[in-house]
Amino acid sequence: MTYQPLKATNKLLLGPGPASVHPEILRAASLGVLGYLDPEVIKIMDDTAELLRMTFRTKNDLTLVVPGTGMAGMEAAVFSIVEPGDRVVVATAGFFGERIVTMAERAGGEVTAVRFPWGGPVDPVELERVVREIRPAVMAVVHAETSTGVLQPMAEISRIARDNDCLLLLDCVTSLAGCPVEVDAWGVDVAYSGAQKCVGALPGLAPVTFSSRARAKLAGRRTPPQSWYLDLTLIEKYWSGTPRAYHHTAPVNLVYAIYEALRLAHEEGLEARFARHRAAALALRAGVRAMGLGLYSADEVMLPPLTSIVIPEGIDDAKVRGMLLDEYGIEIGGGLGDAKGKIWRIGLMGYGAQQRHVLLVLAALADLLGRLGYRCEAGAALAAAGAAYQGAK
Repeated sequence: MTYQPLKATNKLLLGPGPASVHPEILRAASLGVLGYLDPEVIKIMDDTAELLRMTFRTKNDLTLVVPGTGMAGMEAAVFSIVEPGDRVVVATAGFFGERIVTMAERAGGEVTAVRFPWGGPVDPVELERVVREIRPAVMAVVHAETSTGVLQPMAEISRIARDNDCLLLLDCVTSLAGCPVEVDAWGVDVAYSGAQKCVGALPGLAPVTFSSRARAKLAGRRTPPQSWYLDLTLIEKYWSGTPRAYHHTAPVNLVYAIYEALRLAHEEGLEARFARHRAAALALRAGVRAMGLGLYSADEVMLPPLTSIVIPEGIDDAKVRGMLLDEYGIEIGGGLGDAKGKIWRIGLMGYGAQQRHVLLVLAALADLLGRLGYRCEAGAALAAAGAAYQGAK
């Protein structure tokens, strides 16, 4: 059998991640491979760490990327600060909150999950009641729940952590570089993200940042972290030690990509970038409503880079997503967990958050739904999206 040279079809990724990537980031990733201790690579790592501090809005010394996707960031965070016997409270209102619960349990924590309905935010009153009762060492929450598209009320959540003197762990996988993340201002002790969503880079790296309080907890552990590969006391020596100490063979081309993605984000300006994501979301939601479709979450809590749409009765979820991919080359996401088969998730993240992508996915969705028997007007959807864009200027 003869195998042909690899050719991957170029598709528009408008799902919950990964997102389509800016051409300059792809160019950066294609630059020559260098050794993981090459002086040029070390300089790029230093600059990447500083760009990450600016993006997380923190002065934390321990700010770096770990090898792996956002789930590697979650494991590095949870396994670093949760020891056997630690009390942990996790506020969960979606699929990824439940993953934190699972990881904290595997780390040996005595975990209390405070569960809230999917599609809505955390109730700070109930969360605070539980935290006061449990007196945890760690409180965890997903800032932007990718499974539902809900953004959590961080001012109230961070106050609860401060008032009850517990470490605050924050999942920013979908929010970082797409909407404000204020690590220092919110008093977040541990935050992690992924490279492949609003940051705009390729999958395979997970940004993390630890406060001085979290570093003290890490340094004072009675037992070593459960994962050697994701042990930040070891990885930090590679990212900022003097001299740099070998830990793993870093995926240097992915480091090139995240450096370039962060550089472009700051060249654009974070506030301008947040505004671009908001404008795209408002336009998409206006178009969706003009088609007669409903949203899974209320506007005031919905995450700008991700919109969750209720699937009309009688419409096959997987069939529509398959047709979008096959006929239009557009990927969107289906629901997870409790929302499986009930919603579509459209991500407008990083390079994907632009007007032409909004109009294209609305036109494609209206065409397919019409062919499947759901009456809607593509023209009305496009007009509503265009008006929303004009109103955002």
